[in-house]
Amino acid sequence: MTRNPGDAAKPPAPRGAGRRSLLAGGALLLAGADRASAQAPSAQAPTAWPTRPVRVVVPYPPGGTADLVARILFASVSQRLGQPFVIENRSGATGTIGAGAVAQAAPDGQTVLHDATGLSVTPALFPRLPYAPTRDFVPVFQAITVPQLVLVPPPSKAKDVAGLVALAKETRGGLDGASAGNGSVQHLVLELFARTAGVPVNHVPYRGGAPAVNDLIAGQVQLYFGNVNVSAPYVRDGVLRALAHTGRGRLAALPDVPPLSETLAGFETYEWNGVFLRSGTPQPVVARLNEALNAALAEPEVAEKLRTADLQASPNTPEQFAAFFREQSEKWQRFVHEANIKLD
Repeated sequence: MTRNPGDAAKPPAPRGAGRRSLLAGGALLLAGADRASAQAPSAQAPTAWPTRPVRVVVPYPPGGTADLVARILFASVSQRLGQPFVIENRSGATGTIGAGAVAQAAPDGQTVLHDATGLSVTPALFPRLPYAPTRDFVPVFQAITVPQLVLVPPPSKAKDVAGLVALAKETRGGLDGASAGNGSVQHLVLELFARTAGVPVNHVPYRGGAPAVNDLIAGQVQLYFGNVNVSAPYVRDGVLRALAHTGRGRLAALPDVPPLSETLAGFETYEWNGVFLRSGTPQPVVARLNEALNAALAEPEVAEKLRTADLQASPNTPEQFAAFFREQSEKWQRFVHEANIKLD
């Protein structure tokens, strides 16, 4: 149930080769070149990509997690590849405006998409999207994966997840749970929690995470699933209480907070963001960009910036990210349909 808040070069011939062998070799080379030309894809890989500045589209406003990670990583990639990688924030319509712009770009590696979890969800929320993420984009690199924290205000009677479930059941009409907006990751995880735990939760959508957190602190809502990197400082300062997190094991940022799966078996969700290129981009470009991004992770300065922001990242291949992206797309799109989640 949803309610709105009030305000809220050709090689040299070997020595001793005769004229006949040279002619034969030349003929073979020409024949091979003809076959290669006939089989070449329409988009040719530049010999030294990139040869000019590259545009990196982040389809969300400045200051968010995807924007922060993109700026950290691509500053290093720019130095490594010798060309500027310019961040362009094109937000709106749950990320579909920026993603749509990249879907229409030439598949030459000059336009990069740095997107997040929403890319795997929007096809279920927008049935008439002018692009299909799994068809029109090539996964290149998974930048980060961030679990959410189960957050309540300090005065809450809930001291752990079991207490939260009991509180929801005894509260007339159920608990009010905030999100950063209809169709946001926070909304989906909230609904998944309610269905998994079998408790009534009223969805209260806000225009972004900041106002949602403000009302949670003020006690206007009773529950919120916030990304660890954004919410951990509130918990460390005692402004909010974290009952659990939606990842595995223990968190480096908050080692005393248990995983939600200890109470609700199998419950595991993440916010993530990563790098994509337009489908049809030459494979050497995909491989070179992935290599540069992995090298960026190995730089101590980059690692420290991510650690300071309570973000963790691991080296990965395009194939690994593609498998993860398919799994996330199938999971969340299926859930959106099962839970009948719609945009108002």
